Amino acid sequence: MNLSLIDPFVLAQEYPDTLTEKLSSGHATCLRFNHTGDYLASGRVDGTVVIFDIETNGVARKLQGHTRQIQSLSWSRCGRYLLTSSQDCKCILWDLDDGSRIRTVRFEAPVYIAELHPFNHLLFVASLFEDQPVLVDVSKRTPVKRILPSAPLRPKSTESEEVDPALAAKQAMQDAKHSTCVTVFSALGNHIIAGTSKGWINIIETETCRTIHSTRLCNGVVILLRLARNGRDILVNSSDRVIRTVLMPDLSQLGIDLEESNIKLIVEHKFQDVVNRLSWNHVTFSSTGEFVTATTYMNPDIYVWERSHGSLVKILEGPREELGVVEWHPTRPMVVACGLESGCIYVWSIISPQKWSALAPDFGEVEECVEYMEREDEFDLHPAEQVHRRRLDLEDEEPDAVTADPAKDTADFDLAGAFSVPVLLDVSDSESGEDIIAVGPGTMRRRTPGASRDAADGDVDKDTRANGVSRGTGRNRRR
Repeated sequence: MNLSLIDPFVLAQEYPDTLTEKLSSGHATCLRFNHTGDYLASGRVDGTVVIFDIETNGVARKLQGHTRQIQSLSWSRCGRYLLTSSQDCKCILWDLDDGSRIRTVRFEAPVYIAELHPFNHLLFVASLFEDQPVLVDVSKRTPVKRILPSAPLRPKSTESEEVDPALAAKQAMQDAKHSTCVTVFSALGNHIIAGTSKGWINIIETETCRTIHSTRLCNGVVILLRLARNGRDILVNSSDRVIRTVLMPDLSQLGIDLEESNIKLIVEHKFQDVVNRLSWNHVTFSSTGEFVTATTYMNPDIYVWERSHGSLVKILEGPREELGVVEWHPTRPMVVACGLESGCIYVWSIISPQKWSALAPDFGEVEECVEYMEREDEFDLHPAEQVHRRRLDLEDEEPDAVTADPAKDTADFDLAGAFSVPVLLDVSDSESGEDIIAVGPGTMRRRTPGASRDAADGDVDKDTRANGVSRGTGRNRRR
């Protein structure tokens, strides 16, 4: 939209307020914007990844390589590479220039979440189901996997203190029960921040893969960690129904003027619903980090809090279904979320009243009737041949509908070399989300074509596949 047509007071609003659009291309389970906000990646329940163009809301590319539900998406800094993880125990690194697979890494367990290094797209960290997290280097043909610790770092005892063998053995047994549920890189990528199933936050060095600090944050499971764009604030969603914003020290200063023992994680705010005791499905920061957004369990609303005061500022009314993953646009007051039952992608933004006076340089809006004084040559008649010649000259110009204009840099990093997904004119149309239908809260099955004929013929294989989709979706939702 042309910014000159928008009221400047509306542009000052920093959070959306209205459900404006709905995108549909299969049953979406996870979403992620690229760093410039030009594209939205959507992972589907059937393992397909769909790339949407935000300006046109059209499908720019489809990636097919997984066989089961997509768990997470991670963009590279330049926007050319995309890392996808799935319940089929695989992570695939895609090149969006031609849609090819750069690397495919297989694991022994399903992948919770995988994230790319902020400056090296050939290095990523993955959290596995009931297994240790892994740091993977795919710079060579054979991936190099390095196991990361999940046990928290305990304070070392001095020589004067006696260690009770029974207490040490009990503590070792408790540490062995820790499993990492989510891992993210720090802003510079020199550290990995991991959340465990016992409510601990571990800070691990990327180079040495050793834990340098551990903090007990809550009593529940750490479900999700999101890092703000400034790299100093972390958003933590846990199973105790409390969302926490945590302030971190500058980890890049370690070894200069900050000792490892002086690392402190300070809880800034705790967001929760003390009346209804709602659980939170997914959380995210706003583009500036000033707002926190969360979707709720068994509730269609989206909550928006302001961090400066820790107060609730807006409840976005959604469709009549529970919402899963929620994402905030990197530069605009726009929020997207996917429905758990229908798999549609809903978009909340600001409806801006247009200023029609900006359509013509000499046009002005008036509040009451005024006498109009025409110009001397305003209504002059031009020869018909001259008008016809001008019209033919304009028809000879061929519009360029393929070349994309470079995006303007509105973020806090350099986008001079930002990548644009090539336009595919033969991309297939968006599949309808009606092939997956809801049979209960959080439970889906595949709609079979010609259901009445298949029921008469007794098609058992399709029912078996439908039950498989339902069970896999239910497991992901309960987690």
